[in-house]
Amino acid sequence: MLQIFTSDFKKTRKIHCPFLVLFCFLLTIAMQAQSVSAVEKMASQGYARRFSDTVASLKIQQQALSLAIKNKNKEDEVICYSYLALTQRRLLHLKQFLHYADTAYYLSQKINKVRAKAYAAGAMGSLKSYIDDKPQALEYSLEAYKLFSKIKAHDQCAKIASDISYLFSPASPPKVEKYAREAMVHAAKSGDAESELYARLAFGSFLTDKLETGGIADWEAAMDFFKETVSLAEKKSDQIVSKSNIGVAYINLADLYTKSPQPIEEKAFLKNLEKATAIAKKYNVKIIYRSAIGLQGYYFTQKGDYIKAELLFIDGINYQKSLPYTDNYLLATFYSSLKDVSVKRKDFQAYYGYDTLYAKYNQLKYNESTQSKLQNAEARYESSKKAERIKQLELENELQQKNKLLGYAIAGVLLIGLIFMFRSYYYRQRYYQNREDFLKQEQANSYLKVQLMEKETIENLSARLSLERRLLRSQMDPHFIFNALGNIQSMILQKDTIPAVSYLNKFAKLTRQVLEQSRKETISLEEEINTLKNYIELQQLRLNNGFDYVIECDDAVETDVLIPPLLIQPFVENAVEHGLKPQENNVRGRIEIYFKEDENGQSLICTIKDNGIGLAASGKLKINDAHQSLSTTITEERLTKMQKENPDAGFTVKERDPETEGQGCIVIINIPILQ
Repeated sequence: MLQIFTSDFKKTRKIHCPFLVLFCFLLTIAMQAQSVSAVEKMASQGYARRFSDTVASLKIQQQALSLAIKNKNKEDEVICYSYLALTQRRLLHLKQFLHYADTAYYLSQKINKVRAKAYAAGAMGSLKSYIDDKPQALEYSLEAYKLFSKIKAHDQCAKIASDISYLFSPASPPKVEKYAREAMVHAAKSGDAESELYARLAFGSFLTDKLETGGIADWEAAMDFFKETVSLAEKKSDQIVSKSNIGVAYINLADLYTKSPQPIEEKAFLKNLEKATAIAKKYNVKIIYRSAIGLQGYYFTQKGDYIKAELLFIDGINYQKSLPYTDNYLLATFYSSLKDVSVKRKDFQAYYGYDTLYAKYNQLKYNESTQSKLQNAEARYESSKKAERIKQLELENELQQKNKLLGYAIAGVLLIGLIFMFRSYYYRQRYYQNREDFLKQEQANSYLKVQLMEKETIENLSARLSLERRLLRSQMDPHFIFNALGNIQSMILQKDTIPAVSYLNKFAKLTRQVLEQSRKETISLEEEINTLKNYIELQQLRLNNGFDYVIECDDAVETDVLIPPLLIQPFVENAVEHGLKPQENNVRGRIEIYFKEDENGQSLICTIKDNGIGLAASGKLKINDAHQSLSTTITEERLTKMQKENPDAGFTVKERDPETEGQGCIVIINIPILQ
C-alpha cells in the first residue's frame, strides 16, 4: 500500500511537478542589465494570484497583454503570453495552454530579445513536459536555462535547473546530480526563498534516489537535509507563493521517516503529514493530500491499527466527495487501500463492498487516463503541425518579402533613371546658357583660390609636421631608448639571449608602432593596448621588473572602436618616471589601466592608477630633476583641438585618497570615439 502512494507521488513529482511552478518566481524578477517594464510587473502581479483568485489573476494578465499589444512592445507581449500559458496549466486547460505557449514561442523568434526568448522557451518546456514529450521538454528547458544564465537571472536558473534534473531522472543520475547542484548554487545567488526551496526539493529528490543503493550514512545525510528544508519553508512561508512546494517538503520528510533503518519516530512522522494535509486542503493540491493520507494509512496498517487506517481512508473519500468535482484516480486509490485493510481484518463482506466501488472508480480512472493520453497525443500532433506550419509561413513570408524588395528595387532604378535623364537634360541646357559667364568668373577666382590653398596647405602641413615631430619625440624619449638598449645589451653580455631577443623584438615593434601610428588619424583600441603593453614591458625591463601592470576593458567596450593615436602613453610614462621610479625599493609598484564607455557611448574613459609617490612628492622632486617631458603638454594641446567636435575631450589628474585607496595618482582621460 505504501508503494501506491509513495511511488505515485514520486512519479508525479518528477514528471509533472518540475514545471508546476516554473514561472512563479517571475513575481520578483531582477535581471542584470535589464529593467522590468510596468506591463511585466502588472502581469507578474496577476500571475501571483493564480492560487488565491483565479478569475482576478486571468483578468489582470489579460489587461497586461492588452497594454503590451497597444504599446507595440513585443517583448512584453511574449512575457504576458508566457504567464498566461503557465496559468492555464494550473487550471488544467490544455488547449489554452497550448495556444499561449505556441504564441509566445512564435513571437519570440521574431525579436532579438534574450529575455523574451528565455521565457518563451520555458513555457514550451513546460508544455512538452505536461504532454509527456520528455525529449522536447529537455530541449526547450536547456535552451531556457542557457538564455537565463546569459542574463544572470539566478532565480529562473535555479528553477529550470531543478526541472532539468527531474527530467533526467532516473535515466542519468550524474546529470540529475549536476543540475540539482547547479540549482542550489543559483538559488543561493538569487537570495529568494521560493527559488531556494524549489532547488532544495530537486536536490532532496536526488538524495532520496541514492538511498536505494546507500546505507545508514546516506539516510542520515538526507534526513538532515530535509529537516533544514522544512525549517526554511516554515521560516519563510510568507515569501513563498507556491504553497504546494511547502507541502511537498513535509511529504518528503515524512516519506523519509518510513525508510528509516531504525524504529520510526511516530510523533514527527505524523506531525509532518498533518501539516502537509492542512496545506493540501487549503490550496486544493490533490497529489499532496493523496500522499499524506496514504502514508498515514499505510503506517497504521503496518502498525496493526486497522480501524484508524480505515477511518483515515474513509475520511479522505468523504473529503474528496465533498468537493465540486470528482477525482476518480484518488477515489480508486483510497478504495484499493480499504480493500487491503479489509483483507488484513478478514472482513470479506467489507472487502466485497470496497472492491465493487474500486472497480467502478478504477474504470473511470482508466477512461480518464486514456482520454488524457489521447489529448496529449493530439496536443503533441497539433504542436508539431503548428511548428511546421510556422516554418512554412516564415519561408513564404521571406520569399514574399524578397519579391517585394526586388519589385521596389526595379521601380527605384527606373525612377532614378528617369530623374537622372530629366536632370541631365535640364542642367545641360542651363550649362550651355551660363557656361560663358561661369568660365569668366571662374578664371577670375581661380588664381586667388590657388594662392589661398597653397598658403593654407603649407601652414597646415607645417603645423602637422611640427606636431608629428613633437609627438614622435615625446613618445620615444631618448632616456627611455638609451636605457632600454643598454639593458638589452647587458642581457646579451650576460648571455641571456632568449629574453634579450624577446625584448629587442618588443623594442623594434614599439618603435615601428610609434612611427606608424604617429602618422595615422585614428587607430583601434586594440592597437593602442598592444602599443601600451610593449611600452610598459620595456619599462619593466628598464626598472628591473620593479612593478606590475594590468590592462582591463569593461564588458561593454569593443576593442575595434577607433580613437586618436598615442594619447595614453605619455601618462603611463609620467606614472613610471615620476610615480613608481622614485618609490622606495621595498614597495612593489603597480599600474592599473581601465577602459569603459561613457553613458552616451560617444567617448572612451581611460583611468590610469599607480601606487607611486603621488603628485605632491613628485612635484618636489621635479625641481632638481633634469629630465623634462613635454608629452603631457602636447597631449593636452591635441585634446584641446579635439574639443571643437568633442566637447568632453580632456583629462584630469588627482591624488588617490591615502585612507581608502592608498598612496598614488589617478589620471582620467576622456578620449573621443571617432567614426
